[in-house]
Amino acid sequence: MAETKWRSGRLDRLGSAIFAEVAAWKAEARQHGKDVISLDIGSPDQPPAEEVRQALAAASLRLDLYRYPGTEGSERFRAAVVRWFHHRFGVELDPVHEVLSLMGTQDGLGHLPLAISDPGDAALLPDPGYPIYGAGLAVAGVEAIPLPLMEQNGYLPDFDAIPDAVWERVKFMILNYPSNPLSAVADLAFFEKAVDTARRRGVLLVHDNAYSEMAFDGFRPPSVLEVPGAFEVAVEFHSLSKSFHMAGTRLGFAVGNRQALDSLRALKNNLDFGVFHGIQEAGVAALEMDMREPRPVAELYERRRNVLVDGLRRAGWDVPSPRATMFVWAPVPAGWSSRSFSREMLAGSGVASIPGDAFGARGEGFVRLALVEPEDRLREAPERIGKFLRAADPKK
Repeated sequence: MAETKWRSGRLDRLGSAIFAEVAAWKAEARQHGKDVISLDIGSPDQPPAEEVRQALAAASLRLDLYRYPGTEGSERFRAAVVRWFHHRFGVELDPVHEVLSLMGTQDGLGHLPLAISDPGDAALLPDPGYPIYGAGLAVAGVEAIPLPLMEQNGYLPDFDAIPDAVWERVKFMILNYPSNPLSAVADLAFFEKAVDTARRRGVLLVHDNAYSEMAFDGFRPPSVLEVPGAFEVAVEFHSLSKSFHMAGTRLGFAVGNRQALDSLRALKNNLDFGVFHGIQEAGVAALEMDMREPRPVAELYERRRNVLVDGLRRAGWDVPSPRATMFVWAPVPAGWSSRSFSREMLAGSGVASIPGDAFGARGEGFVRLALVEPEDRLREAPERIGKFLRAADPKK
């Protein structure tokens, strides 16, 4: 057997193995004749609006847009971000120093630890939380300290419960509301407390706001930068992937604290040289369209949420109804672990999910279901799952 000479040990700490594992389960299920309903990966199944696609198509034919784009983003894209951010959150941004284009938020979140910290530093990250948070720390050699998110607290962290000795070691903390995988939300009062805590403890507050436009029942998620003084201690990441169905184009942006963004920009100047101008033009079209005549993506996912949650409840699985995102965070029925339930449900019903332990130790006992199939498939999924639950005996 060949030695693993050309593989870094840090790859084993990236936390993405479960997604490949579930992909293998799906392939196995299909080999056994299952029609798989994929509620595992949170990849939008809808295309961008025609106006956005037309902007991308037109830009791709322009001869002047094939130069290196530059890490910071085009003037047009950053100006559109500034206008949209003020329109959406009432916050003024400096397009030169307080806006940075990204190849999706995962790009920024994965590289930020390398840019603002050193090996041996520590950071607080949500548990459960999106795997890229821990992956970025593993690559940077930064110690990950779990920030417990408990159901009884609405999945909001208790900053006062963190010992002083821990705060003294922490360089930054990551928050994510609306959250993946929990679908929890936070109001402006929470962010006021978070900003105050970051200021008192001398840490950078990193907020992943990728799902800001995907909230339900009339709730409008705030930006941490709405809090007075937040620019002193906070950066926020936004994505066009989910809000505008642009996942494949890889486009997002970071806003907020100038020093942190300067550090991230300096790192990315040495790793990549920005997003293709044509994609940025599509982003401009998406943001301008949203300001002119909003077509909120939240309406689509709220309908899908209702279809899936109502169906699962009728099938005998009492799952909570999320207030935001494209995910349902569902407690595993008694007798199964997250991993065994996810795999057996796929084998028995053909419905794919992600085991909760993929998102941290406190994710055990849950699975994540993504609302990324049409409504007819989301009606079919609970029917299949109900038959599986009635037939299965987890004690065997």
